[in-house]
Amino acid sequence: MSTENKDIDTISGTETTGHTWDGIKELNTPLPRWWLITWYITIIWAIIYMIFMPAIPALPGMGTNTTGLRNHSDRDLVAAAVQELKAERELQSQVLLNATLQEIETDRELQQFALAMGESIFGDNCATCHGAGGRGAVGYPALADDVWLWDGTLDGIEYTLRHGIRHEADLDTRFSAMPSFGRDGILSTEEIGDLTQYVLHVSGQEADMAAVGRATPVFEAQCSTCHGINAQGDRSQGAPNLTDAEWLYGGSQSVIYDTIYNARNSHMPAWQGRLDDASIKAVAVYVHTLGGGE
Repeated sequence: MSTENKDIDTISGTETTGHTWDGIKELNTPLPRWWLITWYITIIWAIIYMIFMPAIPALPGMGTNTTGLRNHSDRDLVAAAVQELKAERELQSQVLLNATLQEIETDRELQQFALAMGESIFGDNCATCHGAGGRGAVGYPALADDVWLWDGTLDGIEYTLRHGIRHEADLDTRFSAMPSFGRDGILSTEEIGDLTQYVLHVSGQEADMAAVGRATPVFEAQCSTCHGINAQGDRSQGAPNLTDAEWLYGGSQSVIYDTIYNARNSHMPAWQGRLDDASIKAVAVYVHTLGGGE
């Protein structure tokens, strides 16, 4: 088309497309040169990328996408990185396995590895019951305080992890059994009611002192063997301290009555055989550093 035949907008001086709508002419404004250059560069880059990198989807008969001249594979790189990490962790795990628990806590680098490993394993296997960070729940001990039914030392925590609590398949499991005083007919409901008042009293709660007086000889005869004559418990047999107002199931009158009547004998798995020795050590170190270790 010659210049004479072009429709030029008189105001902007720009050629129009020849389209008009409601008296408005559409200008044929060219794209900015920088935009065109950028566009051409992206096209060239895409072609180069398709040559060197896996980019073209699988076509019939190919079975897979093109691999490109570099034969690059993110999947292979990830697999190699995982294997490298696994090999590194196996080496550190061996060092962890050969170190004593005390050596682990005094070696800063080894301790950090044990804590990271232990936290991960704890989250996968223990947090379901004990909660994130070992905060505990009703019926599941808090591991982040300084109250222990058994042994809160590093060695003691590792032993508990290995053998569990009341785990029938492990002969070395930690074991204690509280009688079901009401369900098994050992004590009358009146005696259990009096014992409930006794426990309320020794734990610092309001109680019926007449009932406490009646319950004192019953407690000495039936409960002191495990909980102690002063009701402060015995960790060697997992008997809780009744005077510290720390409760696993709750310290209300109704809960205490139910505990005495039906007993509470929870179970914990023995992790020996489920976790390797290095993993058990790592979890022991992690639990010990939550704040409640001795």
